[in-house]
Amino acid sequence: MAVSFPKCPSSPLPPLQTRNRAWLSPLSAPLQVGDSSKWALLEATKRCHLCVSATNGGSAVAPVEPSKKVQDSGPKTTPTDHSTKVENGIRPTVLSSNEFQDLKTGPDNSGRESTVSITVVGASGDLAKKKIFPALFALYYEGFLPKHFTIFGYARSKMTDSELREMVSRTLNCRIDQRENCDAKMEEFLKRCFYHSGQYDSEAHFVELDKKLKQHEGSRISNRLYYLSIPPNIFLDVVKCTSLAASSENGWTRVIVEKPFGRDAESSAALTRGLKQYLHEDQIFRIDHYLGKELVENLSVLRFSNLVFEPLWSRQYIRNVQIIFSEDFGTEGRGGYFDSYGIIRDIMQNHLLQIVALFAMETRTSLEAEDIRNEKVKVLRSMKTLEIDDVVIGQYKSHTRGGVVYPGYTDDKTVPNDSLTPTFAAAALFINNARWDGVPFLMKAGKALHTKRAEIRVQFRHVPGNLYKKCFGTDLDRATNELVIRVQPDEAIYLKINNKIPGLGMRLDRSNLNLHYAARYSKEIPCAYERLLLDAIEGERRLFIRSDELDAAWALFTPLLKDLEEKRIAPELYPYGSRGPVGAHYLAAKYNVRWGDLGAEH
Repeated sequence: MAVSFPKCPSSPLPPLQTRNRAWLSPLSAPLQVGDSSKWALLEATKRCHLCVSATNGGSAVAPVEPSKKVQDSGPKTTPTDHSTKVENGIRPTVLSSNEFQDLKTGPDNSGRESTVSITVVGASGDLAKKKIFPALFALYYEGFLPKHFTIFGYARSKMTDSELREMVSRTLNCRIDQRENCDAKMEEFLKRCFYHSGQYDSEAHFVELDKKLKQHEGSRISNRLYYLSIPPNIFLDVVKCTSLAASSENGWTRVIVEKPFGRDAESSAALTRGLKQYLHEDQIFRIDHYLGKELVENLSVLRFSNLVFEPLWSRQYIRNVQIIFSEDFGTEGRGGYFDSYGIIRDIMQNHLLQIVALFAMETRTSLEAEDIRNEKVKVLRSMKTLEIDDVVIGQYKSHTRGGVVYPGYTDDKTVPNDSLTPTFAAAALFINNARWDGVPFLMKAGKALHTKRAEIRVQFRHVPGNLYKKCFGTDLDRATNELVIRVQPDEAIYLKINNKIPGLGMRLDRSNLNLHYAARYSKEIPCAYERLLLDAIEGERRLFIRSDELDAAWALFTPLLKDLEEKRIAPELYPYGSRGPVGAHYLAAKYNVRWGDLGAEH
């Protein structure tokens, strides 16, 4: 099949969505990112706004109206239209995998292939070793990386290519359900990994990196992705150097920025201004790895594709919503970083607040990234600003259990003895809109608690005039339906219902309608970093945080954080391995709520 491409209009490349995106044109159905020829065709097709048509024996290529760019703030614009164009009553054809194999094209219509260069800045750090390199290998192992790619590690540490490969190889593993050719795949992947040592603020060192990248890219269209796995105080130095000395000359350049995005509204805004001196907003990918978790991404599917849930998703039926995060370990030698941020900045202002925004948003007009992010911003801007009375903070202390002494937070040698940094926080948030008015959204996050878990708990209202209330005694909460979405570990979704116990009498109990992922799906759930890295390569932004989202999130928490620090509010102490400070239960009781993680199941 011959395909010809007219001259591309000079318009920005819209987000590249190639991974089973059901809302794309039929071209998306057979695509796999691992096939570079398909990937190149789709990239060229979307850049030129073309649609391969079956007209004229499948050889015609009809232009599609370019979509209007959606800005990151301001008035809402029309979403990108990815629908297929019908010509002469014939819908565009879907090319088979074999037909794609012979197509090698690029965005400049030169017929050149494209390549992706992924540079992990801060390659010698824990995050890079434990998360980023293993996630990249998993993508390669399962065929999601393009045919031509190169991975570079960049850090101040002196290291050779061989030493980097040895370091990386110790953290790699193959999927449980795909063990075949594991060693061979690992060897092939490591051959694509290289290292360059340099200072983070040295433009000259990034010029040297640029030369090495060009050697591997050759004459291909070069696309470059930088992952900043470094402390936030050197973000701007690296972004400046990459922008001036190591950006792609003929493809895209994108930068993934790790949290924290500042300490408050002012520092966050300053960071955003600094980044935008060298990058456009659509080049910045602010990563929150919780948005890449399977159950968080499934939240919208659960609500919007199931009629049984969507009508109930409002103040009329939901009594309260709880977002619970707990870790069963403390800082243990890593308190230096944590002490300058605390649990509110580290967990609540980003991970948990993003989940609340996804949970509470209105139905969006499409599955486009900007439509999703626009609705999240509306939720955040509708929230009541947090005050001290809405929050309880705590700090874990030393505790002896089973003959083992567990150290307190201030026993950590990297933490000041008089530190008031909270390791636990519980907060009550309210969304002032017609759907959620008066419904408390309770968030709770802590370290050194009795269990490790992250879950969303939706407690529904009592049944009016319940005929069976006598069967539950005076505790009507026992009769409340509850939807639980367990994000980690052991992912599951279950609904608590009231049910008659088999027998001649009328005895009721609470039972679970349970979707246990490990039992239902044999395939291992991908790591959140795999999903987010692949989305960044594809240009898919829906799981990344936009600058106005960040501004709205900090606007909620900054007044509270300033009050806590200026008034030096002392956190309530709680024993290591306990359920947290007692004050959290009083906070919940203030809104007639009982924490859902206190039941027999826990």
